[in-house]
Amino acid sequence: MGDEHRVRGSGTTGSSKIARVGVEAARQALQSAIREACSAAAVNTREISQACIGIAGASRNEVVEAACEWAAELIGGKVQVVGDMEVALEAAHGGDAGIIVIAGTGSICFGRNQEGQTARAGGAGPIVSDEGSGDWIGRAAVQEALRNPGDNRLLAALMKSLRVRTPAELKGKTEANPPPDFAALFPAVQAAALEGHRDASELLSRAGEELAKLAHTVIRQLWPKPERVRVGLAGGVLENSAIVRQTFVTRLRADLEPTGYRVAISLGATEPVIGALSLARKMAPVSAKGRGH
Repeated sequence: MGDEHRVRGSGTTGSSKIARVGVEAARQALQSAIREACSAAAVNTREISQACIGIAGASRNEVVEAACEWAAELIGGKVQVVGDMEVALEAAHGGDAGIIVIAGTGSICFGRNQEGQTARAGGAGPIVSDEGSGDWIGRAAVQEALRNPGDNRLLAALMKSLRVRTPAELKGKTEANPPPDFAALFPAVQAAALEGHRDASELLSRAGEELAKLAHTVIRQLWPKPERVRVGLAGGVLENSAIVRQTFVTRLRADLEPTGYRVAISLGATEPVIGALSLARKMAPVSAKGRGH
């Protein structure tokens, strides 16, 4: 949380994505983050005049309503819930036109042009989407390791991460219902790639290419004619894998720049909390400015 000038306190907690952790765990996570941030800032939660909360799944009304209700149990002022990609876009570009590509547990590309029109690609969940995400990488890594066990470094890393002893146990665990957290396998794939495992490196390159496709789709929708487009990057996969980043940049520029587009890519870490605070400030009435957000 913060005021008109700075961040005054922050809080870290588990996932508040209802589809992933369930209603009660999501509620506890969101409220814990609010309490922790206010405690760090020495501010009573009821003193917050305006709150902007960015969460995954905000396209669903029931998710937005639940998050508003949970936040209102603590916060005294107005609460607005938006998609996590909206606060990331704000953090990356400060309200200016551009796109944000997010690759963490899931993936999505979201953008806004100079006319205020928005577009998105990806972000529909692991079954039909989330290309290039940690979940996508983990699933693909298991498939690759079981299909080509000859060089067993990747297979061994995945088995160690999931605490199984044989390929058969790995296969059984990944086919279980509910499935394991495939995104948690990303560090194992990353480590194998850094050790020179070709299949792991190629898998991370494929992830970068998939993310470039998402960005290409959104850019073409929002800017039909070639011009300069700002691109921000966020999420643990893009922040931690040089292979994914480099492949993304190379592929996107190769696809767009020969046709006249100029792509300005920001590789610095994007802090979504800065975007949420910026949106809260913009939504606050003049009389409330100077109080907590």
